[in-house]
Amino acid sequence: MILMFHYSFMLSLLLASFIFGGVESHQESGEWRCESESEIRVYSDFKPGVITLDGQAEDWKDIDGSSFSLLPALDPHAENEFQGGKMIIKSVHDGHDVFFLLQVDGDYAYSKGEGNKCPSVALMFQIGDSATYHNMGGCEEHSTSCTNKTCKGHEVDIMHFSIGNAIPGRLYGGNPLDNRDGNGGDRFGHLVDVYSWNPHCRYLDGTGPSGSANDSSAQNDWKGAWWHSSFTVQSGFVADESPYAENGKQGTYFFEFSRPLRTMDRLQQDVQFTIGGSSKMAIAFWYPVDGQPWHGSGHYSVNCDWVPIDISSDAYLSDKSANTGSSSSWNIASAFSLILSVAALCVSVFVSYRVFNPKNVGFTPMGNL
Repeated sequence: MILMFHYSFMLSLLLASFIFGGVESHQESGEWRCESESEIRVYSDFKPGVITLDGQAEDWKDIDGSSFSLLPALDPHAENEFQGGKMIIKSVHDGHDVFFLLQVDGDYAYSKGEGNKCPSVALMFQIGDSATYHNMGGCEEHSTSCTNKTCKGHEVDIMHFSIGNAIPGRLYGGNPLDNRDGNGGDRFGHLVDVYSWNPHCRYLDGTGPSGSANDSSAQNDWKGAWWHSSFTVQSGFVADESPYAENGKQGTYFFEFSRPLRTMDRLQQDVQFTIGGSSKMAIAFWYPVDGQPWHGSGHYSVNCDWVPIDISSDAYLSDKSANTGSSSSWNIASAFSLILSVAALCVSVFVSYRVFNPKNVGFTPMGNL
């Protein structure tokens, strides 16, 4: 049992290291500066029964999105913007789950089993009140001293999808095997559920620093899929068909995700969304520019600070109720008008009959009286 726990813990650390790259690569040159566009935000409207989680974007065509420039996270200057194009972000919820679509133009690049030679995306959300966008939570402790006590309030929730082992259009993320082990891993497609206090202290949900106990209730609450517009097959791929398209083909990447608005988290490792409320999020994008493998901190971001996301309340229901109420009122008025019309018609027929068909009265001579 102890050996199994040790193996599971070491595996989680290796996965986290693989997913985000070595911590030594996360170094900045000079003082951090951010000129954030404060007016930008993401809106998640109530749209039940609209989205199918398959990586394709046809069911999103009538949903408005927000467009963002992609700038290097550690050097957010316009001259270094991602040359493929801007990222479009869309979100909806159905009252139980929240859905995201990330759309970005980029030549097709895929190398099976080599995640850093394929595009990759991550979503990060503020959990703790003191958690900053910069430095993934901003706790000042080192990897040997960060704990849920020393870094309390700096928790961020991260979903990271590295597609090197993921088949296009197939669903990845939370699965029975990894959730049974009580962690946020994904042994099939590397769509993982992670929390962090800073770049040196990030762990799969349910795991933690050396010496901390795993929590068997943790799980990966995310699901997702990816697609590229250059694919000519719509019925679905299998692993043997990799790389699925010709590398270098122009097109657009689509990344689609969902997660419950509320989770069973008891450890401050998941963000909890509230209908009618707002949360803070960030979006990262990795791409093998000129075919060169990307590294952990070499990602692009849509902003150099948190981006607010608004989870809409019952506006849709209110509109629907108002429309239903108007419709009901109109039906009642129409029925009443119909009754009056029928009654008026009956009276008109009766009067006409009396006028044009008078009752005959016999003539009685005066002499017979």
